[in-house]
Amino acid sequence: MLKEIMEKQMVELRKLWNNKRQLLFQVLNLAMIVFSALMIWKGLMVVTKSESPVVVVLSGSMEPAFQRGDILFLDNSQHEVGVGDVVVFKIKDRDIPIVHRILKVHTKPDGETYELLTKGDNNRVDDRGLYAPGQMWLGRDDILGKAVGTLRYVGMVTIALNDYPVLKYVLVGFMGLFVLTTKE
Repeated sequence: MLKEIMEKQMVELRKLWNNKRQLLFQVLNLAMIVFSALMIWKGLMVVTKSESPVVVVLSGSMEPAFQRGDILFLDNSQHEVGVGDVVVFKIKDRDIPIVHRILKVHTKPDGETYELLTKGDNNRVDDRGLYAPGQMWLGRDDILGKAVGTLRYVGMVTIALNDYPVLKYVLVGFMGLFVLTTKE
């Protein structure tokens, strides 16, 4: 069955290669899909005021509240965060953001600036061991956003694609092939 589908797609691709006008139309169609996805992402960034409005939980440190593979929707438009809020933060010189709950809020004497201490629900100790060397608290600028919604286990696809990069390239190749050879 898969072989028949691939043969059919290859026949359609050869036809498309011979019709340059149709090829250009399909390439522009593919570009429109890619740019639409980028515009939606950038729009979410503006609305949520977060550089990463959607994240995938990568570990079990927040179980049972969030499982590995859950997708979290973030909002950073509210400046206020408090004890018990689940936040996503980024540590200096590390690429991957961390999803943990605020354990303590330390307000400075000026009353406006505050520092945060976080901990994973499934961890025994707070996150000071994860912070940058010498850092004891997180600042508000370290927070990417507060979790406001979740989709259970949908992010497992992302985890699988990162664990098996070949799968990612095969999937993107198939999607591109189908977009180019579909005439609707």
